[in-house]
Order: sequence, then structure tokens, then C-alpha cells
Amino acid sequence: MGNSVADLLTAAATDQPTGLALVEAEGGRRLTWSALDAEVDRVAGGFGAAGMVAGYRVMIVLGNRLEFVSSYLGGLRAQLVTVPVNPRSTPGELARMMADSGARMVVTDRAGAGAVRDALELLAQGRDGSDVDHAPVGDPPRVVVVEGGAEPGELSWHELVSGSDRPPPPLQDPESLAALLYTSGTSGRPRAAMLTHRALLANIEQVAAVRPPMLAADDVVLGVLPLFHVYGLNAVLGGTLRQQARLVLAETFEPQGTLDLIEDEAISVLPVAPPVFAHWLPVEDLAERLGPVRIVLSGSAPLPPEVAESFTGRTGIPVHQGYGLTEAAPVVTSTLCSGEPDARSVGAVLPGIEVRLVDEDGHPTEGADPGEIRVRGSNLFSGYWPDGAAGPDPEGWWSTGDVGFLDAVGDLYLLDRRKELVIVSGFNVYPVEVEEVIGEVPGVSATAVIGVADDATGEAVVAYVVPVEPHPEGEAALRDAVLAHCADRLARFKRPTVLHLVDELPYTVTGKVQKGRLRAVERRRELGLLE
Repeated sequence: MGNSVADLLTAAATDQPTGLALVEAEGGRRLTWSALDAEVDRVAGGFGAAGMVAGYRVMIVLGNRLEFVSSYLGGLRAQLVTVPVNPRSTPGELARMMADSGARMVVTDRAGAGAVRDALELLAQGRDGSDVDHAPVGDPPRVVVVEGGAEPGELSWHELVSGSDRPPPPLQDPESLAALLYTSGTSGRPRAAMLTHRALLANIEQVAAVRPPMLAADDVVLGVLPLFHVYGLNAVLGGTLRQQARLVLAETFEPQGTLDLIEDEAISVLPVAPPVFAHWLPVEDLAERLGPVRIVLSGSAPLPPEVAESFTGRTGIPVHQGYGLTEAAPVVTSTLCSGEPDARSVGAVLPGIEVRLVDEDGHPTEGADPGEIRVRGSNLFSGYWPDGAAGPDPEGWWSTGDVGFLDAVGDLYLLDRRKELVIVSGFNVYPVEVEEVIGEVPGVSATAVIGVADDATGEAVVAYVVPVEPHPEGEAALRDAVLAHCADRLARFKRPTVLHLVDELPYTVTGKVQKGRLRAVERRRELGLLE
């Protein structure tokens, strides 16, 4: 197995050098295992020739394209710490992550280069003391641009991969850091989960031990889930490498276009997020369009059981889901591990992972009583960057902040998620971050952000805003100012889709906003019970 995810590629290139490894849907490029392995070697050597040494952080700001795969695996092979981020992040978001991670290099393409350069300008302003929030550590990162368009001082992709043909030394310590993946934890701004080579490989092996298998060597796997997300990165890409299956990369999900791709490439395994089902269920000839598919794996967010049952009833294709977290690399449970899967549950724990439920005092719950979910396994992260804070306890247990219960046969049922998190199309939205951005708008006195159910995206962001009284330009002007500021500062999936201007927010006696009451208002609004 080796000590790194990149070693799985070495094994595949040895076992079946001429086998097809990757297909890029948009670009039409196709790479064999040997060609991909050689490209990763060139990228790893190029990182070294550019002055990147073991432990340096390389940020990857790319969509689902071949260069993401080779940058990620090349970074692991060069013993760098990879930092995959959303290529649709705003310059402010990129600047914060660059400063926080101390990235020495950023790999992007023409689509992302503008935002990366703007982020670097924000960092420069921070060095001048104009924006301490973006204050960087050390020198600004060097930029590598895929597809041409590199500016003076930047590297083109061709220059990077031509930099050196000297292979890096093999990884000796699997406990060294492999990736920083930004997630919220349970509160506040996004924090980077520290995942070692050991943790990434452990979860890949835990998934590989599931019977019946999620992936097999003769499968063709849809790669539409974003590779910067842990589900796409380790469960899909990592699992495909482990099984030496074929991965078909797609930059975006488009209902009819993705169905065409499934037919054209004979895709047999569909790892998807729940919003996909809402787009596909109205398709009349859905079963025929999904002819090559043997299994659907739903993750990133809860899937309503009636949706899974409707999909299987229409197509005959089983839908399996599970429970996972960035901090667990990511899969913890799967209905494939259940004796008789129940669409309401997230299944049983994977081999090699333990789950226990505890009450508010940390004592184990009894029977089917609900409790906070704690996880233990070699797949767990090492805490949050940079100091390993809030990681597993001395006995190896980590508290997820989620609440659930176990039935008599060990299947896990989720009752609640992390208290404030909103999940839009499988992506985490952190209300505090959105609230801070809205609070920057002149005329805003207070704000609260919650999530509400949405058929297309799973959840949507709703903002409650209290204006300063009286607002000099009227409520319409304030509404427009808030939405424009959010469009400038936040990635699209983080922006409020609904904005309510209200006289006041509900507070507890200790001064906390009662977001449960706001969610109840939205639920009554959904049911038509508000005038």
C-alpha cells in the first residue's frame, strides 16, 4: 500500500500501465496509469526545482481537471502539504486562507488567476497595515498558471513540469502532514483540518474493506463532486486510485449533460450530492439514461429517505448513503455496511472505525437514547491548523458535535447536525462568516443567518437584518447594498437567497440570538401559516 496516496498511483502504473486512468469530460483528454504517474513525477520534480521543500504548503485553486489531480498527487509525492480550496472563492477568502496556511505556492488556471492576483494584492495591503485580517506570514506565494497567461514573476504550467526530472525521495513518515482542508469545525470562520498521509490512506482502506464494495477495478466512476472537497478528494479520487478503476472528471453538474456523459463513458458508479436527485427525478426516461449505472453513493449532506426511495423505484438502482466529516477523511458509516439498509439511517460503521454516543456529561447513552456522536479510528485528523487544537482526545475519541442514535443492529440515525452549519449543495456555509460580511454594510445594526430547506440545493442561506433606525435611504436601498456587498465578498453558494429586514431579533437572556425561533418562522412561512 505504501505510505502515501501517491503510492497508490505508483502501484496502478506498475500493475496496468496501459490501462485508462483518467478522462477529462470538458477537455477530452485521456491519460493511462503510466502517463499519469509520469506527469505526477514531473510535477513533484518541478515543485522541488521551484524551491518547495518537504512541509511547505501548496494551495490548489483549480476545478475538476487533470492538473488538479497531478498537482495534488505531485504535492504528496514531493512531501508538501497540499491545500485544495474552492476555485470560486472570492479574493478575500483566498487571502485569508493564504495567510492562515502560509502557502508558499498557488496553482491555478486562467479562470482563477484574477482572484488569486487580487488576493495577493490584499495580502500586500495587509503587509502595509491596511488590513490586518489579511496579514500574511513570510513572503507571498509564487503563482503557477495552467493554460498559459502567466504574468511576470509567475510560472506557467509548462515551466513547472519542465523544471526537473529528478524524482523526490520516498515518504518515510506516514504521520507527516499531507493536506489542510478548510472546514468550520463547529463554529466561527473556516479552520483547516490537518490530515496526515496515515489518515487519508486509512479511510481509503476502510472504504475498500466494505462488502459489497463501493468501487471495484472494472468500475467507471463519475468525478463531478469537487476535488477540493474531502468527499471528492479522498472518497472518490483516493478510492479510484486504490481500486485502479477509471475516473471521469466533470467540471460541473448539468442535468442532461451529465446523463449524456454517463451514457458516453459507460459510467457505473455515481458519487453525488443530494441536490442531484431533484434535477434528475423529473426526467421521463431516467432509467434508460442511467443504464450503465450499478450504484449511487450519496454524501456531503443528508438525503431525505423519500427521495432515495423514489429514485430507486424509478430506476431500480440502489442508493447508498453514509455519514462523514472532513475530520474523518471523510467516511464513517455507510448503508452498505448494514444488514438490511434503512433509507432513514446513515448505515453502520466502516471496518476499523468505532462510534459511541454520549450524553451531555460525556457518559455513554443506553439503548436507543440519542447522544452526541464520537468517533475513533486511524482515519481521524490531527486537530486544526496550526497547533492541532480540538483534535482527538488522549484515548483517540473525537466529538463530532452531531447528535444521533443507534438502533438494535447498530445502524446510526442522525437527529441533528452541527448546530449552526448550513449545507448548500454539499458545501459548508458558516453563518458567522456571512454575518460578519453583512455587518460591514453601513446601515446594518444586527444580523442573523440561518439555513432553510431548498429543493434544488438541499439548504439555502437566509439572512435576517435589523436596520439602523431610521435608514436614511430607505429599506430598498439597504437591501440592495447588503446583497451587492455579499456578491463582492462571498462565493455564490454562501450568499443569502432571501433577506428579511426586521425590527429586532429574538434573543436569550444571555444575549444570544435564538436562531431556533427564526428557523421556526421560516418553517411556518413554508407551510403557508404566516400572513
